[in-house]
Amino acid sequence: MSRHPEVLWAQRSDKVYLTIALPDAKDVSIKCEPHGLFTFSASHVQGDSYSFTLELYGPISPEGCKNKTGLRNILCSVQKAQKGWWKRLLKSEEKPAPYLKVDWHRWCDEDDEESASDADDDDARGNSTHLKSLLFTMDESFSLLQMYHPFCKLDTTVEKLVEEFEAGWNPDYKGNYCKNLVEFCSGMALSVMCHNIEEKINDGSFSRLTYDMMLAWERPSYYDEHDPNPTETIAKEKEERSIAVNAAKEQEDIPLFYSDIMPLLVTNEPSIGEDAFVWLGSLVPLVSDVANGRFTFETLTATTGFRLHFPAYDMFLKEMDKCIRHLQKQATPTGVELADDEYILHVEGTASSQRVVRHIRGTSWPGRLTLSNYALYFESSGVIKYDDALKIDLSKDIEQSVKPVATGPWGAQLFDKAIVYNSADLSEDIVIEFPELTSSTRRDHWLALIREIMFLHQFLSKYNIKSSIQSWEMHARTMLGIIRLHAAREMQRISPPVPTKFLIFSLYNEVPKGDYVLEEIAENLNKINSGHSCSASSILRNMNISRNIVSDVIVEEATQADDSPLVLDDSPLVLDDSPLVLDDSPSLHTAIDQSREEEKEVLIAKATTEELKDEGVTDAVLVLTELLKPLKSVVPKFQEIFTWERPRNTLAVLAASLIITFMEWVGKAIAAFLIWVVVMMLELRRKRINEKCNELVISRSSMSSDQSTMESIVSAQHGFYTLHEMLQIANIAILKIWSILISKADKHANTVMVAMIGAAVLLAVIPFKYFLMGAILQSFIMTYPKTGKSSGPGNRRLKEWWDSIPIVSVRVAD
Repeated sequence: MSRHPEVLWAQRSDKVYLTIALPDAKDVSIKCEPHGLFTFSASHVQGDSYSFTLELYGPISPEGCKNKTGLRNILCSVQKAQKGWWKRLLKSEEKPAPYLKVDWHRWCDEDDEESASDADDDDARGNSTHLKSLLFTMDESFSLLQMYHPFCKLDTTVEKLVEEFEAGWNPDYKGNYCKNLVEFCSGMALSVMCHNIEEKINDGSFSRLTYDMMLAWERPSYYDEHDPNPTETIAKEKEERSIAVNAAKEQEDIPLFYSDIMPLLVTNEPSIGEDAFVWLGSLVPLVSDVANGRFTFETLTATTGFRLHFPAYDMFLKEMDKCIRHLQKQATPTGVELADDEYILHVEGTASSQRVVRHIRGTSWPGRLTLSNYALYFESSGVIKYDDALKIDLSKDIEQSVKPVATGPWGAQLFDKAIVYNSADLSEDIVIEFPELTSSTRRDHWLALIREIMFLHQFLSKYNIKSSIQSWEMHARTMLGIIRLHAAREMQRISPPVPTKFLIFSLYNEVPKGDYVLEEIAENLNKINSGHSCSASSILRNMNISRNIVSDVIVEEATQADDSPLVLDDSPLVLDDSPLVLDDSPSLHTAIDQSREEEKEVLIAKATTEELKDEGVTDAVLVLTELLKPLKSVVPKFQEIFTWERPRNTLAVLAASLIITFMEWVGKAIAAFLIWVVVMMLELRRKRINEKCNELVISRSSMSSDQSTMESIVSAQHGFYTLHEMLQIANIAILKIWSILISKADKHANTVMVAMIGAAVLLAVIPFKYFLMGAILQSFIMTYPKTGKSSGPGNRRLKEWWDSIPIVSVRVAD
């Protein structure tokens, strides 16, 4: 049985517009008959069939009927046979069917027709009329229709917006006209909506509007001059999405339950990609930030084929709003008065949250831990109330660090769930533990947040950002990043996301070339208008999370006559109605892309080492032995040279060593060796050894031994004794040297001092290269077979002298 899709209708004096809401329709068939009969039939990708027949109010011209099929709907333009206004759509005077509704977005009264734009008249009006025709020809994802209410608040019309855009449009610019128009209109609409952003998030209008903006920006027109075959492009896009989703599903280890709620929020409606998500962050840094938007998108959409669907996007925004409301309700730490621009960002250790414990030597103190954008506060739990808070100032420009650490009873490092903070101001480190049964995700979360605040203040100090407006803008962007992380953790509770993907400074202090990105952010910071309603600081103010902030900078756009500071109070302040663009610098995007690509290379390289790190001691020894095998062929050759087994080679090496030392060609010799290594590497590349050596196979049988169990135990015991003897010899040697240095043995100390004075005189008079030449000759002569025994008496006297040195007594006390 066929079903009826929803149909929206509107008219002009010469046409009737029908919008059939049927996503992903196929086999579309539309018939128009002169006497006014309109027939439609189509099928859905899921197999359902849809059809309806309308007997229109008057006759129509079949030749002037047009239709365009998009991803979300089918747009039809029906040409009237005679120009004039119909009293109603259908010929019958009965009440229309429930699926037939008026399209108020497209509706135009007879009196207003002169000012309305004709949706099909695009041949004689240039670019302006081309855009207006897009209201018909483009898919409904084009956000001009969805932005109807914000445009009303702008007290303007679509035509005026187009004229304003084209006043600054350069016809010679090779960019996409439609996309640039979407960007312009989106910025204008957001500048109005951000004044009441909290209310708009609650009623869902902000998420719906911004999502449609991203859809429109991603594909502003199916009939662009650079896209001559839109059907093929759409088919390829769908195929890529299905491949991505299938690739995500075909994992070896598929969990029994979903690790997060994201896969449950996938719909058949059009989804958005990474570029659109980052573009929206450049207009309003709420759901994403330009600096780390791509990393955030990858983390959020890893389980949905790297496509973001509207239910997930809407839920993410609402979770952010819940997080902000939750933070606003948190109590100020006991005995602390927060600064004017200090705000609580995370709290744990309360009755409604998990425990936090501070370890002081052998004692443990549970309490409440609070993080702000300036400091960390710990309040020990008292009998009735919390004790006064211990403040750890994270904003000081001193040497301080926070690291993960393991704790346990009696100092045993059993549980890796704590952090340790140390700084130059503290005499004792501060250890705080986050107990949980299984993993250490809480500890990692707190560690990332604390480091983010530390890195924020290090960034402001390093790049000498003195302006309070610029400093507060970075504070606001950091706080929004932390709020995004909280929201993502609520959506992915079972498998929490990596915290650094949402935090700007923690991310770029970790990834390769991240310092270049931070430099670009610092350089572009002065280009941001913090007074704009869509800036990070204005968003926090409009969401009632920030108080009055006094600026030390006079903003020219504020048109202040005197030199008094600008006060950003709770009232909406728009210094510039033009769209806000954050960090829209090619150099910044280049730095981010380079850092991102190098991070992928590093992750691939680290993945190859994970298997080796998981091996035991025996396997590690086996691998090391196998890797050192090539040296076994090199060592015998050196032994042949030094033992005079081949006198010609030995003499050649000796002569070369003496000449290089005498002529001071050591640097040239090293250069020649490096060139030889490069030649060998090129030779190996020519032989394509890298393609043949994909895996190194090591046999465990090479480590096997023919010894019995008793023989192995005895051999291990002998090895232990040998190691013990080596330790004793090292200790005795150090103690004898100490006895000589403190003149515990006067005779030996005098001998050493005379010898050192004589050596000093010789080194001051004779060039050092002659000493090197003498040492080389001595080393070769001592290994010569005919003179090997002549050094026996000298070695004996030296050994007797060494054995006669007394040592300082050593006593090991409990």
